[in-house]
Amino acid sequence: PVMLNKRNLLAALGLCLTLPFATLAVAADKTPFDAAAFEAAQASGKPILIDVSAPWCPTCKAQAPILSKLMSEPRFKGVVAFNVDYDSRKDVLKRFNVQRQSTLIVFKGKQEAGRSVADTTPASIEALLAKGL
Repeated sequence: PVMLNKRNLLAALGLCLTLPFATLAVAADKTPFDAAAFEAAQASGKPILIDVSAPWCPTCKAQAPILSKLMSEPRFKGVVAFNVDYDSRKDVLKRFNVQRQSTLIVFKGKQEAGRSVADTTPASIEALLAKGL
């Protein structure tokens, strides 16, 4: 049992050390929300991801590497992703009726196709993204 505990501790430590870097990678992938760009993506019928996050949010940090991995996959190449800062973009939160950070909203063109709050399960986030395709 001691060996297993040490292994788990090392795995957790490794995850803690890599998460901040994964978050940085995702931040580069996402464009801050812009109403004109969002409406243009809607008009063109593109799949859209609205990612509402906050830098202090542990759930958002857990979602970041999952989203980064999914967005790099060929099937999600056409998805237009917008980041909404939970702390500073109250206007956008109101527009999309968002109550909490770690909210993901997927649009298929002009229609909302699905949303989730505080989900960190890779398979369900992938299924949510797929609704926009």
